[in-house]
Amino acid sequence: LHSDVDSGDGNIKYILSGEGAGTIFVIDDKTGNIHATKTLDREEQAQYTLTAQAVARDTNKPLEPPSEFIVKVQDINDNPPEFLHGPYYARVAEMSNV
Repeated sequence: LHSDVDSGDGNIKYILSGEGAGTIFVIDDKTGNIHATKTLDREEQAQYTLTAQAVARDTNKPLEPPSEFIVKVQDINDNPPEFLHGPYYARVAEMSNV
C-alpha cells in the first residue's frame, strides 16, 4: 500500500482494518507494507476483505479515501488422498481422453 501524498518524511501513517487485520494481516504503519503472519488455508476461509488508509500521523485525519481490497486464498492440495474402502479396480480404454 502506498499513497501518492507520501513524500517519505514519516508524516503519514498507514492503517489497516477488516477481517484478520492486526492478527492475520499486519501493516507497517511507516511503509504501508502488508504481511500475513501465518499460512492461510482456503478450507478455513476463502477470502478476506480489508480496508487500508493513509492518515496524518499527528492528527489521524484521513489524507485519502480508504481503499478496500480482497485477499483471495488459493487452494493447494495439502491433504493426501485417503482411500477408505479398497482395493479399487478400474479400467481405462487405450487412447482415452484425459
